[in-house]
Amino acid sequence: MNTPLVNAPGNASGLAPAVAAPAALPILPRPSAEEFAAVLEHGAYMPLPQFGVIDVTGDDAASFLHAQLTNDVQHLDAANARLTGYCSAKGRLLASFLSWRSGDTIRLLVSKDVQAAVQKRLSMFVLRAKAKLVDASGELAVVGLAGDVRRALSGVFDALPDGVHVQVDGTAGTLIRVPDALERLRYLWIGPKAQVDALLASLDARLKRVSPAVWDWLDIRAGEARITQPVVEQFVPQMVNFDVLGAVNFRKGCYPGQEVVARSQYRGTIKRRTSLANVAGELDTVRPGTELFHSDDPGQPCGMIVNAASAQGGGVDLLVEIKLTALEAGSVHLGAADGPALRFLTLPYGLPAEI
Repeated sequence: MNTPLVNAPGNASGLAPAVAAPAALPILPRPSAEEFAAVLEHGAYMPLPQFGVIDVTGDDAASFLHAQLTNDVQHLDAANARLTGYCSAKGRLLASFLSWRSGDTIRLLVSKDVQAAVQKRLSMFVLRAKAKLVDASGELAVVGLAGDVRRALSGVFDALPDGVHVQVDGTAGTLIRVPDALERLRYLWIGPKAQVDALLASLDARLKRVSPAVWDWLDIRAGEARITQPVVEQFVPQMVNFDVLGAVNFRKGCYPGQEVVARSQYRGTIKRRTSLANVAGELDTVRPGTELFHSDDPGQPCGMIVNAASAQGGGVDLLVEIKLTALEAGSVHLGAADGPALRFLTLPYGLPAEI
């Protein structure tokens, strides 16, 4: 069912250029009870090696990205970040990004396992545009902070973002507020590695350092899907609620897959969405890309796991793309109709009523 990301426009023979197989994201051990409690009861920070950063520079950087991504990059200002997607010609997501400006550079935060392939693919479309894409992951640290962290952060940044996807810049880099999870504040701090590492030591007296797996769990509880290698080209943006999350601008100009995305939005009914769920098990068996089956229709899948993370209360929390009709009655199971049953939870945001 998966279509490899290497299916990009190719040479005269029609074959796509070779792209090295991406390194899979490691399966992170289950965080301890103390690590979950640090976020929920106090405050914590976590370095995030599961992300990479692509820097896009040049006079045409904004216009080039605007013509490639689902959101408006042309009018992205220095005070805000935006969630956006990158689609194939068929409207299927190849990657998801958080985008923001840092001086004259536009930065794209992306899942590390798809970074090399999407950077190569985007670079193929630069053509005569004055734009250059560079892997900045080696020079930058990406840190997540969650919970009661504002006082600690005020010792690093002169001001803190006052709204979701608002950013502030300082000598230590960029601080972006991202959607809350379980009513806890969350921030991303991206800055020069040596400087960030030195400053993190000063936070240890106030904040607990926890596993990056906690951030994966918080992203899921925030209802924000992340495109990783196992689910590349599986979903149009609406299937992962990107239209609801503001990651798609339906008034902007064309981008790859735009006609498919627009048709999905305006043809009347969106039949598949992403829901929040929990299932018994561990991450070695509950993985993104695993298909789901409904008790009343065991012969064909009704959905797929988008993201999975060890849950505080046990088992694995999931974002699952699923047929809306599968949620109306019966039960949904992992891997087969007799597999573990999913328990559905409430997303932290509402979905449009489908008529």
